[in-house]
Amino acid sequence: MKVSSSKEKILKRIREALSNPVPLPFPKSEGASSVFKPQAEELEILFAEEFTKLLGKFAFCINEADAKNQIKELIRQQKWSTVYCVEKQFSDLFKPEEFPEVNQSSLPDCDAAITSCHYLIARTGAIVMSSAQESGRTVSAYAPVHICIAYVDQLVFDTRDALKGLKNKYGNNLPSFITFAAGPSRTADIEKTLVVGVHGPKEVYLFLIDKKKEV
Repeated sequence: MKVSSSKEKILKRIREALSNPVPLPFPKSEGASSVFKPQAEELEILFAEEFTKLLGKFAFCINEADAKNQIKELIRQQKWSTVYCVEKQFSDLFKPEEFPEVNQSSLPDCDAAITSCHYLIARTGAIVMSSAQESGRTVSAYAPVHICIAYVDQLVFDTRDALKGLKNKYGNNLPSFITFAAGPSRTADIEKTLVVGVHGPKEVYLFLIDKKKEV
């Protein structure tokens, strides 16, 4: 089949371009690294700033004893009678004789619920949780108040770091549900007025303990 001269010229130019590829003007923009560069600021400070911007309530605890005291005072101030918690890792933290309010009685009737998390994302102020946790996928969303307890070694800079950590932990068996909770639920759909707690917890507390999480 005869090829027209104009088409031959185009094909020739394509062949020449392929044999001498032009270097990428921005080689670091191809997904090899995060777009967001870590700041010099400590991750716990960055997370606290972003989390509180999203109406979350942040508390820094020097150790687990400090966390216990702060949570006990919060329960007293709020006059909560039932705080739902099913995670075995907190059994030593909330002993029945010290925390009679913390139990596994009834999620629908609780005043608040306590959960752990996988990671805290400093750049966005988000809490990373999944269905693989003992609390499952409903506790943090169903309770009127969500209390999350985390440790400093669970802090990561960006979403990319959290997903990489989950991939390393679970491999090809990732949890069926992964959520990024950023403060209490809120919407401005109604007359452009911000309303908090429409379809989830009205308040979210994050207690960050200044020690590594025991595995």
